[in-house]
Amino acid sequence: MDTKISTVIVGSGCYIPTLKVSNDDFLNHVFYDKDGTVLSKSNRDIIQQFAKITGIQERRYVSDDHVSSDIAVLAAEDALKSTGIDPESLDYIIVAHNFGDIKAGNRRSDSVPALASRVKHHLGIINPLTKAYDLTWGCAGWLQGVIQADFYIKSGNANRVMVIGSETLSRVCDPHDRDSMIYSDGAGAVILEAQQSTQPVGILSHVSKSYTDDLAYVLRMGCSYNPNFESNALFIKMNGRKLYESALKTVPLTIKDCLEKAALSISDVDKLLIHQANEKMDEAILRELFTLYGEEHRSPADIMPMTISKLGNSSVATIPTLFDLIAKGKLVNQQFTGGTNIVFAAVGAGVNMNAVAYRVPY
Repeated sequence: MDTKISTVIVGSGCYIPTLKVSNDDFLNHVFYDKDGTVLSKSNRDIIQQFAKITGIQERRYVSDDHVSSDIAVLAAEDALKSTGIDPESLDYIIVAHNFGDIKAGNRRSDSVPALASRVKHHLGIINPLTKAYDLTWGCAGWLQGVIQADFYIKSGNANRVMVIGSETLSRVCDPHDRDSMIYSDGAGAVILEAQQSTQPVGILSHVSKSYTDDLAYVLRMGCSYNPNFESNALFIKMNGRKLYESALKTVPLTIKDCLEKAALSISDVDKLLIHQANEKMDEAILRELFTLYGEEHRSPADIMPMTISKLGNSSVATIPTLFDLIAKGKLVNQQFTGGTNIVFAAVGAGVNMNAVAYRVPY
């Protein structure tokens, strides 16, 4: 039987910051509307409504002595430790992020040298053939890095690639915007490797899309909603309603396109690991996906494991962190076994989205 090169995840790691920030920690915030007026609802009501929609109860923030490249290194070290792989054997290190290194108390982004170069440096890798570069593609950036790794490996250009997603959104969210409660910090990493296989395993297919017509600025940078707050500072801003509506229309179709390329149907999918920014939105995407196939909707708890209630939205880190927790048996009632079909899916600023069909090797 013919053998083919498969792109397989051989290891993973993550760093979950130690500082827990509960919803109650926002009770004393002063929230403003887009027009600069203080919201009339009580903070208790705002927080309860927020939790009902997003599913978030708490999130994690980095300590003041950490920046995004620091926690990327910690996730990378965890992945290397779990595999015993020699870091000098890595052909590429791809670091997905969107805001660079931002120090506590200083909102100025620092991305030179590239965060990937910093990671390579701190890992002590000397090999000049270990190429290191950054990828900014919204919250879908880590998954796009995985797709790029698959291209490198399938073409014979690389044998082993590390893809990291790292972000410190707590440093770029407006404390006077209720959407700030969504964001969190974290880092996750995977190592992908070329393996010879006689059956389809590893990455089976992938699809990427960019909707930049009327959706390009659904996520953007803008001033604080508090008109008296740091006039020169920019914070992440989101048109949540428009993003929700567009994601509900386009993400299920993107997943379906990916499954069709892999000759799979929704009934073949064991796990959907989706970027987690809003629990209700993800559940609606799942329902719409099953509707596209005319099949009965399966329980999210069975097919779509979630960490958003405790970890919030850490952007590019949400999916690799989720994968690592399941792979290492740290998520209750969730596991991967040989032959498990996984779909990864993400949507983020741009609006960019992607999906990857993956089969765990037997």
